[in-house]
Amino acid sequence: MALNDKTAVVTGAAMGIGKAMTEILLQNGAQVAILDVDKTAGERLTEELNKRYGAEKTLFLNCNVESEEQIKAAFQKTVETFGGIDILCNNAGILNESTWEKIVSINLMGVIRGTYLALEHMSKLSGGRGGVIVNTASMAGLGPLPSCPVYTATKSGVVGFTRAMAAASAVSGYGIRINVLCPGFVQTDLMSNMSARLGQFSHLADVTQQLIEKIGIINVSDVADCLLELVTDETKNGEALMLFRKGKQYVTFPSFSE
Repeated sequence: MALNDKTAVVTGAAMGIGKAMTEILLQNGAQVAILDVDKTAGERLTEELNKRYGAEKTLFLNCNVESEEQIKAAFQKTVETFGGIDILCNNAGILNESTWEKIVSINLMGVIRGTYLALEHMSKLSGGRGGVIVNTASMAGLGPLPSCPVYTATKSGVVGFTRAMAAASAVSGYGIRINVLCPGFVQTDLMSNMSARLGQFSHLADVTQQLIEKIGIINVSDVADCLLELVTDETKNGEALMLFRKGKQYVTFPSFSE
């Protein structure tokens, strides 16, 4: 899948992994709608990218993925501006075990909501061009983080939802590939002041730190490179790509269909 003249939507795009995703998509010829709840950061990034890639290549939309109304409006504005949607990166996420219901709302429900609303524009069954959706999960979606049980639950949910939706798309003829990224610890704001984000599990901060020291920290650019692979490789559907400092690996799951 070549990205020239393709239109991408990235949620949580103003900083961290989302910003890196936005940049790599632009570098490879795509137009990008930058969705983020942080208006100041989003506008600042858009201004910066406009200077480098041209104002016609980016569009900032202030959007909270907890709001169906806001996502609908953002997708509609993207279609009106760029003519359609070919790529969706459901990337927005938080880590704060003290507000566990909000973690579920953003990390899991936001991904489901974004995917379903994107289908209305992307699915070939509803007049769309097809394309690809990449969801951002975590290594926590593949194995438990003891200090972050709800975060673990949401990211596990994202992995399961992605794989089921990929199978549903293939059988139904949506024309959309759906994959999931599962990075280890990434150098973003989520990594800062980690113990304060653990809520009632703050006593396990040392356990988390030991794990960080064991497997290391990767850069947002490493995650963006993996995004590009999942977007451009048309053989990838229902894949979970795990990424650590030592390298990347596609996850093998048990199959119940054979």
